[in-house]
Amino acid sequence: MGIFLQSMSAKLGIATGHNLPEMSSKVFSRKTNWFFWIEAEFAAMATDLAEFLGGTLGLYLLFGIPMIYAGLIIGALTFLIVYMEKYGQRVVEWIIGTLVAVITIAYTIEVFLAKPDWAQVGIHTLIPSLPNGEAVLIAVGMLGATVMPHVIYLHSQLVQARNKKDDTEEQKRKHLRMERIDITIAMNIAFLVNAAMVIVAAAVFFRNGIAVDTIEQAHKSLEPLLGTLSSGAFGIALLASGLSSSAVGTMAGQTIMKGFVGLSIPINIRRLITMTPALIIIALGVNPMYALIMSQVALSFALPFAIVPMLLITSRKDLMGSLVNKPLTKIAGWIITSLIVGLNAVLLYLTFTGNS
Repeated sequence: MGIFLQSMSAKLGIATGHNLPEMSSKVFSRKTNWFFWIEAEFAAMATDLAEFLGGTLGLYLLFGIPMIYAGLIIGALTFLIVYMEKYGQRVVEWIIGTLVAVITIAYTIEVFLAKPDWAQVGIHTLIPSLPNGEAVLIAVGMLGATVMPHVIYLHSQLVQARNKKDDTEEQKRKHLRMERIDITIAMNIAFLVNAAMVIVAAAVFFRNGIAVDTIEQAHKSLEPLLGTLSSGAFGIALLASGLSSSAVGTMAGQTIMKGFVGLSIPINIRRLITMTPALIIIALGVNPMYALIMSQVALSFALPFAIVPMLLITSRKDLMGSLVNKPLTKIAGWIITSLIVGLNAVLLYLTFTGNS
């Protein structure tokens, strides 16, 4: 699903020479674009909330820095990463790539130490189950965390760095093939990291009958069960994921605002605005784990508002040329959209009916 959607975003950017918000502003009415922009900004704030909290918790768990001060440090580090874009997009890509590598290594260590039952892992990978409302909530949150709407917007912008105005149709197809390779690698890494988190949780907490209500509790529980290396890797993964995703969210925010409504604000101001809700939550003492989950659930609900315009635009030959969606691609796109909407609807039903 993630590979399909990100590939379509890249295809839109390559074929049109514009990002998704820019194309939306050309195709849809002004009122519609203002709606898309407001919705996308809330999604961007939800993204920043989750990643900012993740990085803050990482610092807190690793070094014992009070949450509010850790939050300010994460904000400063994110400013620094985004500032590096002045030296070229490649520099930021290398920084984020390095952070992703750190996350991958950290969770590889976690899985190795957890010693899961691989037979059970295989069975439940092929035959997943959602036994109750809490499981649906986590599934929706993981969907939002993996196929983030703001990344769909951003990917169509990032490909512009490699676009050339005089590219032939064959050159565009070659560009798209290379993007698909990158996307496939990146999304499979994301899948493996997410899978590792679930596997570790099942192998360590569920198997030992430990109910985890906070991230601090998870961190403390890992050390006596798996050792200091495990709890340290957990904190490092949180820190690296928070930093990498926060930087991506900030860059996506610029693309969203300028593309949909033609407005632009200094990136530092944007970062201050989007990090404010996270600082408020930290100051109020809200359970960070609950805030993290709910922010990712919000992203899942925002996904259709990015996917549907993208499907409509990429299905128009007058806009896409030879890269227009083929019939099977259209069908697959609408099936994916229906699945996301359906899963969100199930969660709403379970929430409002009190079923769990």
